[in-house]
Amino acid sequence: MNFETILGSVDFLEFLRGKKATFLLSASVTKTCEIPNISQAGIPGKLYLTPTLDAEFLCTKEVRSLEDIAKTPKGVPTPALITRAIHELKAFSNIEILNLGLEISPKIDYFKIHNFDIKPSGRIDDGAKINAFEIFQKGLEFGQNFQTNDDYVILAESIPAGTTTANATAKALSYDCEGYFSSSFKNNPSDIKNQTIEKALKRVNLNGDLFEILSSVSDNMIIFNAGFILGSRANNLKIVLAGGTQMASVLLVVNSILRSMEGTVDSSNLALCTTKWINKDENSNIKALLEQLDFPINAYASDFDFALSNHPALKLYDEGEAKEGVGCGGALCYATINGLSKEEIIKKIESFLG
Repeated sequence: MNFETILGSVDFLEFLRGKKATFLLSASVTKTCEIPNISQAGIPGKLYLTPTLDAEFLCTKEVRSLEDIAKTPKGVPTPALITRAIHELKAFSNIEILNLGLEISPKIDYFKIHNFDIKPSGRIDDGAKINAFEIFQKGLEFGQNFQTNDDYVILAESIPAGTTTANATAKALSYDCEGYFSSSFKNNPSDIKNQTIEKALKRVNLNGDLFEILSSVSDNMIIFNAGFILGSRANNLKIVLAGGTQMASVLLVVNSILRSMEGTVDSSNLALCTTKWINKDENSNIKALLEQLDFPINAYASDFDFALSNHPALKLYDEGEAKEGVGCGGALCYATINGLSKEEIIKKIESFLG
């Protein structure tokens, strides 16, 4: 198993080979997921449960807020299976959950859940109604104060409809992003997404205050993690952003904040790790998003796929039905630099499915 360097140098990831990682899952709900057919990241009508179930499964190998793991209508199981499988084979030192606006808190004990008194964000076509500056400040303070005994942090996300809010965010901040954002669907429901984004952008003065724009068109995960990244520069924390185009949008927000403050950032301790399914996706372009940053970024994609599996539900990943989430791209790159093979990972994932 290997990885491809999308941008930057291979050295950053090679330096982390064999080192210890803390895994942070940013779990959040945007009510944008209530728009019919906009996302298939979970069970129709219960998408708000997806990040809760992902957190439960990642930590305990079982879901507790529902009878069964979250699957899409086509039967694609959550990418939490991939991340959990890797954790069982080569454990992260620590898994912590960031509650960035959940409808239902995960039913887990012992694992640290960081609560920030953040409510789920609203539908962006109706104004997300976020206090973006306040959320950003919470992320900034958390980043400044976050302590770990490990060598680096893997920062992941679970937020259904997050690619839509990420796309709206990047577009509102005037980045070139036409056709660059991915989808949980094989066939991106671009009409529904584009209509939603257009409605969202019409509600806001795109020449106005940066945080007012974010308050209306973004989501808590993006805004908080932009703050976390900037705050963590104070203690030189190494961060692997584990995700696809949503994590690219987090970096674009960091970029816009720095532009507005005429500030700079040392990005040498930052990287983005994603999946082959995102990297090779014909309907999105993560590299083009990252190339718009004013600072250099290391970005990598795992070459993991399910070619060696005969399980029909897992084969759907290779057909493009699910591409990223719950940090599986970052977890797969972690697996590579810790000597795990595709065969081991697939066997472990299949064991969860029976």
